[in-house]
Amino acid sequence: MPGKRIRAVAIRLGLAKKRDAEMAARSEKSKQLYRRTLDLLIEGSSSSSRGPANYGEYPLFMQRGSGSRIWDADGNEYVDWMMGFGALPLGHAHPDVTRAIADAAATGAHFATATEIEIEVAELLRGLIPNAERIRFASTGTEAVMAAIRLARGYTGRPKLLKFEGHYHGWYDDVMVSSNPLPATAVGHRNDPIKIPDSSGLNRHALDDTIVVPWNDLPALQRAIENHPGQIAAIITEGIMANMGVIPPAEGYLLGLQKLAQQNGILFILDETVTGFRIAPGGCQEYYKLSPDLVTLGKALGCGLPVAAFAGRAAVMEALAWGGVLHYGTHNGSRIGMHAARASLRKLTENNCAAFAHTWKIADRLCGGLTDLFQRKTIPAIVQRVGPMFQVMFTEHAAIRDYREFCQYVDRKAYQQFVFKLFELGVYTTPSATLHSIVTLAHSDEDVDRTLAAAEKALDASTCFPIQQ
Repeated sequence: MPGKRIRAVAIRLGLAKKRDAEMAARSEKSKQLYRRTLDLLIEGSSSSSRGPANYGEYPLFMQRGSGSRIWDADGNEYVDWMMGFGALPLGHAHPDVTRAIADAAATGAHFATATEIEIEVAELLRGLIPNAERIRFASTGTEAVMAAIRLARGYTGRPKLLKFEGHYHGWYDDVMVSSNPLPATAVGHRNDPIKIPDSSGLNRHALDDTIVVPWNDLPALQRAIENHPGQIAAIITEGIMANMGVIPPAEGYLLGLQKLAQQNGILFILDETVTGFRIAPGGCQEYYKLSPDLVTLGKALGCGLPVAAFAGRAAVMEALAWGGVLHYGTHNGSRIGMHAARASLRKLTENNCAAFAHTWKIADRLCGGLTDLFQRKTIPAIVQRVGPMFQVMFTEHAAIRDYREFCQYVDRKAYQQFVFKLFELGVYTTPSATLHSIVTLAHSDEDVDRTLAAAEKALDASTCFPIQQ
C-alpha cells in the first residue's frame, strides 16, 4: 500500500470533497449548469466518466476549443492534455477537419448507400495499418470490438475469449470484467484471477466463455491456453495498457503473445481503439512489429466524430460476406465522419508523417520536465509513457507493470487532487488516474512551459505538512 510519503502528498494537496473557494469562484456557471442536469441527465452527462465520479462535486462544462486550448462556461482558458479522451490527434477544430465536415454536411449527411469516401478512407488505412487486407467501418470502438469477437468465434468455431486484467474493450457484456481498479485483496491469486464483473445487468452467462489473465506475464498466458485446449477463439489485448494510466508492454511480451496464439490456432485481436494514430502511423502494430489477425480502431480515427473500424487478414474478414458472420449498422461508415477521417489521416501523414515526430518531441520535453520536478521536490511520483501517451502516477515504485501493481501501489486520490489544482491554474487533463493524457499536433513548447509552471505551483500549494523524506 502507499507509504507515508504518498499519504503526505495527499494531505498536502488537500482531500476535501468540495472544491476550494478559488475553484468554486472560477466555475460558478459550471456548477449552475450541473444543477440543471440533475433531473434530466444521469451524473450530469451521457457518460459516467464525465461526471462527479471523476470530477468531485460537479464537472467543468466546456464550451469551445481551438488548437491546444479549451474554454469552459465561465470563460476560463485551459491547456488541454485530455483532447476528448484522445479522440483529437490534431487538436481542437483543426481547419482541415472543420472544412471537410462543413463541405460534407452541405451535400448530405446520409444516403443509406455505398459511398466513394469509404473507399478513400479504407485505402488510406490499408497504406498505414500493416494487416489491413480488408476493412469494415463501425461507429464506436465498442462496436468494432463486438464485431471482431463475433467474427473470431464465427471463423474459428470456438467459443472462448481470453482478455487481460485491467484492459478495457468497451461496454460489451463479454469483456466487461476485471477492468476497474479494485483492492489488491479482491482480485485473487495471479495464477487463478477472480473474474469480477464491471457492471450489474450483464447477461448471466456472458462471462462463462471469458478467460481473464494477468497482463505482461507470458507463463500465465501459456497456462491459460493449456487449460482450455482447442476452445479459445481469440486473445484480445491493448498494445499498451491504457485503462490503468499508461503501462507499456514488457520487452518481447506482445511478440510472445502473438507466437502463443499462432501456435494454438487462436486469433490475435489487437485493440487499437486507444493507441491507433498516436504511437506511430500504423499504431502499436507498426511500433512493436506485430502481425495480428484483427485490429480494432476508434477514437482518433474520426478526429472527434464517432468513427471506428476493424480490419485484418482477408481470410478472416471474408467471413463477414453475405452475413455469414453478421455485422450491420445504419451509421457504419457515416459519410460526414468519413470526410473527417480522410482529412485527419491526410494531415497526420503529410511531410513523411511529421506530426508523429512533433508529438514525440513535445512529450519528451513535457514528461522529462515533470519527472525532473518530482525529483527536485522529492515527491514520490513517476511519469509513465509511450510516445505521446503519458500519465502521472503517485507511487513510491520506480515503475508500474500491471493491473495488480496499479491497484496496490498507485495513490489515485492524490493524483485527482493534483489535477484539481491544475484546473485552477489553467491546465486541463483527466482527473481519473486510470486514464491518461495525450500530446497532439496542436501542442507547443509554450504549452509545455505553462503546464510545468502550473504543476510546480500545484505541488507547492501545501495546506498541511511538507513531503516527508
